Amino acid sequence: MTTLLVIAKEPRPGRVKTRLTPPFSPEEAASLAEAALTDTLRVVAGTPADRRVLVLDGSPGDWLPAGFEVVPQCAGGLDQRLAAAFSGCDGPALLIGMDTPQVTAELLTVSFDDCDAWIGAATDGGFWALGLARPDPALLVGVPMSTPHTGGAQRDRLREAGLRVRDLPPLTDVDDAADAETVAAQAPHGRFAAELARLKAGAAR
Repeated sequence: MTTLLVIAKEPRPGRVKTRLTPPFSPEEAASLAEAALTDTLRVVAGTPADRRVLVLDGSPGDWLPAGFEVVPQCAGGLDQRLAAAFSGCDGPALLIGMDTPQVTAELLTVSFDDCDAWIGAATDGGFWALGLARPDPALLVGVPMSTPHTGGAQRDRLREAGLRVRDLPPLTDVDDAADAETVAAQAPHGRFAAELARLKAGAAR
């Protein structure tokens, strides 16, 4: 059984996308976060995964489509929360976040026939996706998160464990306003791009 995991925060003002403020207000940043999450979940819903799980910090809203299990994030650092997300999987699993609304179903439809792990590098030095044929929390715990070298450190951990690792294409996370522009241009027909355009039009008036 293949599981797709999405780790996310409830899009509430002041709790998400704080690096978008300024130029956006906390409420506007939260609306962009909700749009990014909506696009991400829509793509995940369209994949052939057997299980779709939202690992959520907060409470689900009307942005959650049908067909998802919702489990709470555990306490602790990001490495521990990612490890805990994988610990609930009995078979192959691919985990992504809510910061890459330009993701496609094709990118998320991976096979483990000739590898043990997949990793998708983020352009900020982190990673946007991590797939494990045999999920093992020990492969994540202790990896330094939110640094310019996180992606490389995670890849090293996988290879040190003797795993065959394949790479997904690099993607840009939406961290700041410049990233938002880049990602919206890459997925111009998504809700994220539409929400960014709406906010910019309002600011111009």
